[in-house]
Amino acid sequence: MQRRGFLASVCAVALLRGLPSSAQTPPSLLQVARRLAAETYSPTQTPLPPPFTGLSYDAYRGIRPIAGRAALLPHGADFEVDLLPPGLFFPDPVRIDRDTGDGPEEITFSLDLFSFQDRYFDTAPETAPGAGFSGLRLRYPLNAADRMDEVLVVQGASYFRAIGQAMVYGLSARAVAIGTGGAGPEEFPRFTHLRLHPPKDGTVRMEAVIDSPSLAGHLDMTLRPGADTVVDVSVTLMPRREIADIGVAPLTSMYLKGPLRASVSDDFRPRVHDSDMLLIENGAGERLWRPIANPVRLETSAFVDDSPASFGLFQTARAYTDFEDTEARYHDRPSAIVRPKGDWGPGAVVLVEIPTRDEFMDNIVAFWRPEAPLAPGSTHRFEYTLRWTVAPPGEDGDARVLQSRSGREHDRPGTRRYVIDIAGPAAGRRPEISAHDDAEITGVSLFDLPDGQGTRVTFLLTPEAVDTVDLRLVLRAETGEAEAVWLHRWTRARDGGV
Repeated sequence: MQRRGFLASVCAVALLRGLPSSAQTPPSLLQVARRLAAETYSPTQTPLPPPFTGLSYDAYRGIRPIAGRAALLPHGADFEVDLLPPGLFFPDPVRIDRDTGDGPEEITFSLDLFSFQDRYFDTAPETAPGAGFSGLRLRYPLNAADRMDEVLVVQGASYFRAIGQAMVYGLSARAVAIGTGGAGPEEFPRFTHLRLHPPKDGTVRMEAVIDSPSLAGHLDMTLRPGADTVVDVSVTLMPRREIADIGVAPLTSMYLKGPLRASVSDDFRPRVHDSDMLLIENGAGERLWRPIANPVRLETSAFVDDSPASFGLFQTARAYTDFEDTEARYHDRPSAIVRPKGDWGPGAVVLVEIPTRDEFMDNIVAFWRPEAPLAPGSTHRFEYTLRWTVAPPGEDGDARVLQSRSGREHDRPGTRRYVIDIAGPAAGRRPEISAHDDAEITGVSLFDLPDGQGTRVTFLLTPEAVDTVDLRLVLRAETGEAEAVWLHRWTRARDGGV
């Protein structure tokens, strides 16, 4: 508390400007977004000035927010704020307002809020016209009462990511996606204005204005940190043109390799991924389990639905030995679950898988796409909760998919064996496996795993001449009810094999 009191006294010095009087109440950010939507898009991006231009990864990390000026700024009793510099992947300026109880005040960008490490910067910079903050970081006593841990980062386009207790950052969320996985270039709407509201009962609310050539919009989120961190989200989208390729509540992750096809990367680690499973609870009450892959070419899968109950990208492997990576700590990276509020109507959960040869770029995206295109001049509001967790997917069910594996069947060239382990005993269960196109499915069997570890379903896939096969496994109970639905898209390997 003494440290926070000291920082509060320091950061009060000229960081905030223009406290609005009651006669000059600023417009809400939703009002700002509505005005933007009625106007022709006007890009505000300008080339970054020195010293923020042309930075390497290490040089960007050499720019540090100074405590009491741009870092560890107290925001109520439970939170602290870090203001993030521009540069590297984050060239676009973002206006940041902070409301501590007397109305929003804009934080003025200044070079003297940051330190610049000598090894990357020959002289201390004096001016940087046109530069601005690239985002912010929120801190909270997440794991210990006397330590302010990072809990949320908002930086880059409309990206944000959060963690709960004992987690490290992994996959990200976005306010909106446009054209992801399509034939044309993807459009990345960005946050142009952020506003932090006063914290209340261990939560904090943040608003954002979204802008891009195709739409303007507004994000309203309330962060509730904890063992699981939950974000209540409301996104309002106002298109400037018709948008058929919208992505609502998008989640962005990375998948390089895992036991479904370990040969993708010659690497000492058995797994390299932030997420390995898409789980959908659809409007019909089914659970669809879709393992993620690193395909040979871009693959887009659409799971048609009407008002889904939830969808999420999960990290199902949770032991250090699953990854053997002491630095990346993939086993501690969170899953993220979108749970819509209200009726989202007909549409599809879309999964985009992009081929990659390394782990440094996100290549997996999942989102909701409404059936009807968004018309210009219309307004669309989507509300949902976003939970960041390390809990196993479908933990309350008896038919949880535990793991999925595959490998070449060496005594049958051109054939691949699949192994799917599912919680619960084998007695009374019956697998139904289908494949599209001319692929052949043989050798289907089901049996108990040792020591009550679950049920194993295994089968052989012979794709013949086709390059892509959509597989569907339905595990039925003795009553005929579908306990679990497992889906996978096989694609031919880069070397032409299975």
